[in-house]
Amino acid sequence: MRPELERLQRIEDHLLHQPAADWYVQELVDADLAADTDLQRQLYQGLYVAGQQQLRRELAVIHQQLYGTKRPSRIAQCKALLSALRYQLRCYFFLAKR
Repeated sequence: MRPELERLQRIEDHLLHQPAADWYVQELVDADLAADTDLQRQLYQGLYVAGQQQLRRELAVIHQQLYGTKRPSRIAQCKALLSALRYQLRCYFFLAKR
């Protein structure tokens, strides 16, 4: 593996698992390691926040679908169809009388 990837792997192991005892010493000696670790930590926090926001948006859409505008009940649908049928019949008989 390339050295950059090995370094990133070590940083991720440190952030995601129990930190090694000598990690803090390595950060004191290598300022770039401390900066890279902090940058990776901020990246993880940003991804976490973005994931939370996406979940909230998805839940809001689901909530709107479930509890938002209610679909008409079967009775309301039948009444609307009956009304349309009556109108069509009136038009038909009106035209038939002519």
